[in-house]
Formats: sequence, structure tokens, C-alpha cells
Amino acid sequence: MTTTALVVAAGSGSRMGGGIPKQFRTIAGKPVLRWAVESLIHHPAVKTVRVVIGAGQEESAAAALQGLNVGDLIEGGAERSDSVRAGLNAVEADALLIHDAARPFCPSEVIDRLLASLEFFEGGAPVLPVRDTLARIGDTLGDPVERTGLVRVQTPQAFRLRSLMSAYDQWSGESPTDETTVLRAAGMRVAAVDGDPALEKLTVQFDFDRAEQWVSGRLSPRTGMGFDVHAFAGPGPIMLGGVEVAHERGLAGHSDADVVLHAITDALLGAAGLGDIGQHFPPSDPLWKGAASALFLNHAAGLVRQKGATIDHLDCTVIAEAPRIGPHRDAMRARIAEIAGVSVGQVSVKATTTEGLGFTGRREGIAAQAVASIRMGF
Repeated sequence: MTTTALVVAAGSGSRMGGGIPKQFRTIAGKPVLRWAVESLIHHPAVKTVRVVIGAGQEESAAAALQGLNVGDLIEGGAERSDSVRAGLNAVEADALLIHDAARPFCPSEVIDRLLASLEFFEGGAPVLPVRDTLARIGDTLGDPVERTGLVRVQTPQAFRLRSLMSAYDQWSGESPTDETTVLRAAGMRVAAVDGDPALEKLTVQFDFDRAEQWVSGRLSPRTGMGFDVHAFAGPGPIMLGGVEVAHERGLAGHSDADVVLHAITDALLGAAGLGDIGQHFPPSDPLWKGAASALFLNHAAGLVRQKGATIDHLDCTVIAEAPRIGPHRDAMRARIAEIAGVSVGQVSVKATTTEGLGFTGRREGIAAQAVASIRMGF
């Protein structure tokens, strides 16, 4: 069963005020939309993630999602259901997860339960019990409402794609608040699986304050360091930071000898306590002979996120007399950000020389040292 996740992020966020839709506001320095997408994109059962945005939100969405593979952005409509319909017309899969961008934290266990429910039901939704007393209200507090059998319905919600499309074809009511309403109106069954308090929706400023506290309480800062050296050998060009750089001499190495990506990879692995690059990609293994170092960094970034960590910043200093890094700095930052799944603003590339001293000063090779800053659970 192939699964696509559809993140609905087309709202204007008018209730929040401030002129910035809530999906583009930040929590712990990361846009809400990015939190929501990352919680889905790294789940092993989710093949693709697509994002529905509002008209005129392309630039904000592109900045929030920089480095993430979400395909072309889908333009939604005035109502939530219009945006979902636009998404349905743009995706192909057996199963579909529909998620509100305003719910940035989605535990992987919830996704597991939702997808498992599709074996027996046309749809599934995470729910939480209602624990507070409910009452009607007018000018004063009115009669209580019986809460037995009531639940709070969250997203993401899971559907067999064909079933949901068929249900929408039959829908003739007003704009529904969620897709389980559409499915049940068509006579199809929706499973209720255990939800999670982490899926609370962001609606008012208090919700953002609570989310900041929740993230801060779960994650602690960690720093990792990486260092790599490769000697010059043979003809150029060379690979630095995932970018081909013209140089009269190449670099010797089992892979493509990209000292920048190797140093950053080691820094990330070190920050998360995951060993070093040699453990994951042994130079004795012929599988990695001539391999693109982008594979190593992408793998390390994925392992870090699998541990529930957030990558805050990647900083690398290239130590070499030549070639000059300045003309390639922006391209390197953009490529590193793409590989690691972070924004360009979270990547720094610098260069220095050793004033003619040592092997780099004698132009015998290039060295790079890197620092990775992450936050992860205890």
C-alpha cells in the first residue's frame, strides 16, 4: 500500500492576527508548516508528502519548506474542503493521510495506528476523550451536556484514496470541517484510533506559548564536531560541499572525497551519539567506492531525525590555500541545505588558510572542520 500525506496549509490565520498566517509562524525557530511536514515525511510508511497552500503564499511556503522533498505546491481554495479537493486531484496513492498544518507535532505511533486501521475500514481518525464537563452557555452557564461517548477528533486522518474521492463525489452539503464527515455521509466506516495530546491544534497565542514550552521541555541542545582531510591526487575538478569546483588537481578518497560533506556528516553523527562516518560507510566496503558524499550526509540527517532531534545549524570551515571558496559559498550552502533538509539560513560555510604552514599550507591537500548544533530528547 503506497501512502501519500497531504498537508493542508492554505489558511489565512486571521484569528491569530499579526499579519502572518499561523502555518508560517515559528516554534523554536522553525516554521509551523515545516514541523508538520517533517513529522510526516520521515515516517517510513509515507512515500510522498504534498502541501496545499493559499493563493499568494508560494514564497512563504517555499522558504518554510526549503530542502524538503514535497514536489510542486498545490494551490487550494477559499474553504478547507476546496483545498482538500485540489489535493485529491493532484495525488496518486492507495492511502492518503490528510493533516492540518496547524497541528505541527505528529507522533509516528499515531500514523502507525491510522494506517493499520485501513485494513478493515475506509478511513481512520485519531481521537481523544472529552474529560471536562460540557455545558451550554448563553448569558450565563447553562445546562450540562452529557459527555459519555463524546471524543475530540484530530488530524492526520487516514483514508483509502478511492473511497474518499467517491465520498466527495456524493457530497452535497456545506463545506465539511473534516473528511471523516464526508466519508460517513457516504455510508462508509471510519475507525477511531488513539490520538495524542501532542496533536493539539494551534489557534490562539496561548497555543503557541504552550508549544514553545513543550518543545523546550522535550529537547536539549547538543553539539557535534567533525574533521576530515583528503590529499590532492590526480586531475581535478573536486567536490566541495556537494558542488563541483574547478581545480587543477583532484582529491584522493574512497568516495568522492568531499571533505566538507564528510566533516558535516561526522559532526551530525557525533551530536546525536551515532558513531562516525567510518562506522556507517566503511572505506573497506566496495559499495562506497566513488560514492557521492551527499548520500552520507542525507543518511546522517535522517538518522538524527529518527531519534526525534531537530537540526538547528551546520557550520563548516574549509582549510586550504586553494581553490578559493568565496565564489562557490552560496552554491555550497544551498546544496548542503538541500541534502540535510534544512534551510539555507541554517548553514554556514567559511574558509581560511594556514598561512603557508603544514600540509594545507604546502598545498598537499584540503581539510575541513564542522560543528553541528541539534536539539534532541534526553
